Amino acid sequence: MITCFDIGGSAIKCAVATADGRIGDLQRVPTPAHDFAAFTAAMHALIVAGGPARGVAISIAGVVDPADGRIKCANIPCVDGRVLATDLAEVFGLPVWIINDADSFALAEAQAGAARGHANVFGLILGTGVGGGLVIGGRLIGGPGGFAGEWGHGPVAAQLAGTPPQSIPRFRCGCGQTGCLDTVGGARGMERLHVTLHQTALDSRAIIAAWQAGDADAALTISCFIDLLSGPLAMLVNTLGTSILPVGGGLANSAPLIARLDQAVRAAILRKTDAPIIVPGQSGAEPGLIGAAWLGLEKLENRHG
Repeated sequence: MITCFDIGGSAIKCAVATADGRIGDLQRVPTPAHDFAAFTAAMHALIVAGGPARGVAISIAGVVDPADGRIKCANIPCVDGRVLATDLAEVFGLPVWIINDADSFALAEAQAGAARGHANVFGLILGTGVGGGLVIGGRLIGGPGGFAGEWGHGPVAAQLAGTPPQSIPRFRCGCGQTGCLDTVGGARGMERLHVTLHQTALDSRAIIAAWQAGDADAALTISCFIDLLSGPLAMLVNTLGTSILPVGGGLANSAPLIARLDQAVRAAILRKTDAPIIVPGQSGAEPGLIGAAWLGLEKLENRHG
C-alpha cells in the first residue's frame, strides 16, 4: 500500500491506495498552511492511521522544479521554497513523490477517466483560472521548471472576440505578464469579461445560468469566452496530436459550456471529427488522490522493478 494525499490551501485529503490502483476511505483535515511542524504532524497522523505504507504520493497546488526539487506553492506558505519531497521523506522515513494538482488530474483521466485508451492526453483545468497537464504514451510530461501544461500564461490572448466582435483589454496577469489567457479564462476570467462588457458584476455560475436562460448580455460574455479559449486550444490539439482533452475544475460542471467549447475547438482544428474532444472529466470526485496513487505506484514499481 501507499498513502496518497491531495493537498490544497484549505484541506489535506488522504487515502490509502492498493497495488491495483484502488483508493480507500477518504480522510480530511484542515491544512496548517503557515506552520511546517503542524503541517507534517497532520500528515504523519494520517499516514499512521492508514496502516503500514511503502511510500507517500502527494498531489499539491504547487509546481515542483525537477532540477532541484523546490516547490513554488503560494497558498501554502510553510512549504513554499522547500525541497519538499526530501524534507517530508526525512520526517516520515518513507519515499515521497510529489505531483502538481493539474498533472494529477491529467494522469487520473488518462488512467481511469475519460481519456482511457488515448495515447496523447491533455488534462484541461477550467477552475478559478486555467491550467493543464500533459500525458504522452501513459507518461506524465514535466518539462523544465515543472511548467509543462501551463497553457494559460504568455501574452497571447486575442483583443477582439465574440459575436458581434468586442474589444478585449489586455489584462495584467498574476504571473507578471500582460495578456495571458489565465486573465480571461476560468471562472475569474469569465467574470472579468462580464464586468468589462456590461459593467455588471456576476459570478460565473450566475453568468452561465443567465446564458442558458437566454439573457443577451450573458450570451455575449460566453461568446467572447469561447472565442478567446477555443483558438489556443485548437492549436494545442494540432500541436500535440491529442484526441481528447478532459476538463476539470468548477466550470467543467456546466455540460452546455463544455459542449459549446468542444464545438468551437473542433471547428478550428485540422483533423475533422464528429467525436467530442473537449469533454468533462470522468475520473471521479477525487482526481488528485487518483493521480497521486498512479504516480506513487509507478514510482514504487520502478524502485523495485
